[in-house]
Amino acid sequence: MSLSPDRWLSLLVKIADRVDPIALQYFRAAHLAVDAKADASPVTAADRAIEEAARDLVRREAPDLGIYGEEFGESQASGHARLIIDPIDGTRNFIRGIPIFGSLLAIEEARRITAGLVTAPALRQRWHAARGLGAYCGSRRLRVSAIRTLGQAQIFHGDLSGAAETPLPPGASALFQRVHRTRGFGDFYQHLLVAEGAGEFAIDPAVKPWDIGPLQVIVEEAGGRATTLEGAADIYGGSLVTSNGLLHDEMLRLLLAPAPPAGGPGRA
Repeated sequence: MSLSPDRWLSLLVKIADRVDPIALQYFRAAHLAVDAKADASPVTAADRAIEEAARDLVRREAPDLGIYGEEFGESQASGHARLIIDPIDGTRNFIRGIPIFGSLLAIEEARRITAGLVTAPALRQRWHAARGLGAYCGSRRLRVSAIRTLGQAQIFHGDLSGAAETPLPPGASALFQRVHRTRGFGDFYQHLLVAEGAGEFAIDPAVKPWDIGPLQVIVEEAGGRATTLEGAADIYGGSLVTSNGLLHDEMLRLLLAPAPPAGGPGRA
């Protein structure tokens, strides 16, 4: 099965329409079932229900499409394309009643993401993009910022010290001191803010392909860059940094620089 990018987006919209009510049904429910996976990360009944609903819709609407999901793994099909799905990105937010969570949907063809959609039903927002067709939040076209100096830049990041998160790279502290402002949104939302031009750089030191899928194409179609910490545009590289493109290489270099010795200068 091979569709044009806009047709793939139509399928992703159908999936989002199907799963949004499920997410909202479970969000802030009085007795939400939460389990721990093998890696100690949480999974809820909502995660499973959303992915099951998405898989059921794909079986009916696009039976040749493979599926690679966070909760139920890979289901191969006869076509060369597959849906990559994170049913709830920001599960810990979801569990605590924080509305910054979303379902991440992407179409991968020949190891390249060609279309992606993020739906955040508690925020009542969706972002989408397809190769060559631009990136949007609803009907609003997205553009990354034009800021090109560290002193004006805003950086987004996740948890700085919690036991549940992977530590940021060694140069993060020194880099943070050189920019105008930092904010810890974490998860998918920080990368969408980069695509919207609300910040210049976002850092995820440890992610899986389903955490990245739609974010890569949305940021790139907004004019930015999405790579690993090593600079590769690969959703299988285990990390994600997004930027407006103008500061990408400089920030990666500073981010990966060795931390200064204890008691040494805090700035490079």
